[in-house]
Amino acid sequence: MAWPGALRVTARLLPPRLPAGRRLRLRRGIASCIDPSAGLTEEQKEFQKVALDFATKEMAPHMAEWDEKEIFPVETMRKAAQLGFGGIYVKPDVGGSGLSRLDTSIIFEALSTGCTSTTAYMSIHNMCVWMIDTFGNEEQRRRFCPSLCSMEKFASYCLTEPGSGSDAASLLTSAQRKGDTYVLNGSKAFISGGGDTDVYVVMCRTGGPGPKGISCLVLEKGTPGLSFGKKEKKVGWNSQPTRAVIFEDCVVPVGNRLGAEGQGFSIAMKGLNGGRINIASCSLGAAHASVLLAQEHLTVRKQFGERLANNQYLQFRLAEMATRLVAARLMVRNAARALQEGREDAAVLCSMAKLFATDECFAICNQALQMHGGYGYLKDYAVQQFVRDIRVHQILEGTNEVMRMIVARNLLQG
Repeated sequence: MAWPGALRVTARLLPPRLPAGRRLRLRRGIASCIDPSAGLTEEQKEFQKVALDFATKEMAPHMAEWDEKEIFPVETMRKAAQLGFGGIYVKPDVGGSGLSRLDTSIIFEALSTGCTSTTAYMSIHNMCVWMIDTFGNEEQRRRFCPSLCSMEKFASYCLTEPGSGSDAASLLTSAQRKGDTYVLNGSKAFISGGGDTDVYVVMCRTGGPGPKGISCLVLEKGTPGLSFGKKEKKVGWNSQPTRAVIFEDCVVPVGNRLGAEGQGFSIAMKGLNGGRINIASCSLGAAHASVLLAQEHLTVRKQFGERLANNQYLQFRLAEMATRLVAARLMVRNAARALQEGREDAAVLCSMAKLFATDECFAICNQALQMHGGYGYLKDYAVQQFVRDIRVHQILEGTNEVMRMIVARNLLQG
């Protein structure tokens, strides 16, 4: 499949280079047992190296500043788009890279080592572009996708509402048909990029109650009646803005509807299958970086007259962290393959991978912070930002409680 020529360059496989005072100074290469390139094809290793190089040079040096000053790094993301990262699994005829779900997971894991928050937004943007590419007609694909793949424009996914989080099918935002337009009223909550992005993929009610009454509309910033709430103050994910998105008699052409009326909930859920793999991959990157940070800290920090690395308890904890990281990575990549192949069990495998990887990777990052002692609680040390940034991964793209429900339902059905 097509892939921009920029990815033919050779890049060094390095951990994230962090800002002054927070840099990871490895004295040895990545241990083979946690090497994220293990088992990949040569082409996939190439994608991974380019993404790691970009994370090291363009993201990690700014990670702390973006977090502290709440900067949405649009120019950095546009540089990433030049490497093909704006539409990774979008078809090449509209500017996408045409890569597989596994390739996408590998890339997001690598980018996340440099800044998890920014990579997580990019993963949501990619999901939105894929939804337009997959469910839009030719006119819609060619109108929206090229500028989104280049990240000239940015996209937001609008499903959650103040009164409908996990119970997404109960959403109330309405779209009343009037001739060849819809009149949209309602609001969405916790929208990543809200107010700063240009294209909004909105799930709304065009019919009766339940999932079959939901349709999917694409709105552009500047549409009369479209407004935004205050910028939310968050624990993490500070390099991307989060706001409510409000619709007050927004007139949207019928030509902006993706798919048929009543297909919106299905479109939303199919988008989220990939979104769950993407966000799990972002968790893998944060956990991998945190294991490396803990590994280095144990080798240089001394207490009671010897290095922490000589303490058997800490050795065992580090071994457990590494084991959980590799197990989570294998689970995510297995689900990515299933989704790419269109297997019947893909949706439940995506839920299992999201549940396991986000839970385990948060525990890994949290343990890495603990190993740093008091230093880990200082913002001069990167490990605390990885902890803050991936905590929300257990909540969004479907809470991990909902993931358990999906898995249990699959096991007990029939």
